[in-house]
Amino acid sequence: MAIIEVVKWDGNPNILAWKFPSTNLATSSQLIVNESQEAFLVNGGVYEGPFLAGRHTLTTQNLPVLRDLMKLPFGGDTPFSAEVWYVNKAVNLSLPWGTPDPIQLEDPKYQVMIPVRAFGQYGVQVKDSKKFLLKLVGTLRGFDVDTLQNYFAGVFTTTIKQLIAATIIETKVSVLEIAPHLDKLSQQLLISLAPALDEYGLALSQFNINSINVPEEDPAVIQLKAALAKRAELGILGFTYQQDRSFDVLETAAGNEGSAGTVLGAGLGLGLGVGIGGTVGQMAAPGGVMNTNAAPANQAAAEPTATEKIELLKQLAELKNSGVLTEEEFTEAKRKLLA
Repeated sequence: MAIIEVVKWDGNPNILAWKFPSTNLATSSQLIVNESQEAFLVNGGVYEGPFLAGRHTLTTQNLPVLRDLMKLPFGGDTPFSAEVWYVNKAVNLSLPWGTPDPIQLEDPKYQVMIPVRAFGQYGVQVKDSKKFLLKLVGTLRGFDVDTLQNYFAGVFTTTIKQLIAATIIETKVSVLEIAPHLDKLSQQLLISLAPALDEYGLALSQFNINSINVPEEDPAVIQLKAALAKRAELGILGFTYQQDRSFDVLETAAGNEGSAGTVLGAGLGLGLGVGIGGTVGQMAAPGGVMNTNAAPANQAAAEPTATEKIELLKQLAELKNSGVLTEEEFTEAKRKLLA
């Protein structure tokens, strides 16, 4: 086979390491190394180099490996066989990453289990070319960005998930409010992930989290956002959730058919409207004490049946639990109902 006179690589930025396709060299061959590249001459697992940017003539005068390892005579034009590896030393800042599946964690603010996803980009640079070739490239013909991403995907994903979950739990920041903390998280991940790449001669030059979000179609997320929207609406109107819930209970109870519903619908003849907008609260005596002498609004209402009394008791209990009735008011209403 023909002797290669000029060895050169016009590197693709997405390739980190590349092996020249021929091993047929001679002591007169020219090795050209471009800026942001390094080259190695490899024979029998022994690496000669790095050759930095410039033009290098492979002679026995300046390459001891040719004389000592390959037993080539001093001087002259002698053919020999060796691999030439190029390493791209440029920084690549456009490598995307993302969690392949959502992280399931409990939102510390709203106590709801929700799935969390994270996305971003990172940059790597070959710091130690020889270590990179020895430990990572091996017998491959080349090593590109996709290979790098696949190789470190597991390490990245595990560390990213653990740190995001730990940060959210420790700071008690809701996932929905995590955006202001992305820069700090990015720096923490840069520090945490750097040693894993350093072992292979790589430097993590940059690591960014662009987004931490939740799947919009997830039922838990839909429920949480609906609750937050409801809370915001009530806040604008000047109500709390507890007050809104109390109105719902009264409205439902008043709309029930039968004498139990009639009692509530008629203004809660037992004086149960205390504290709600002051409308039926007039049935209570000063100081919030139940006015047990207040006459029922519907004197003609039939006596509730046992079943209706039980249902009314349940409604009274819910009013108590929601804060509309005090324990004393509930007890008095219960006594009157069962009398």
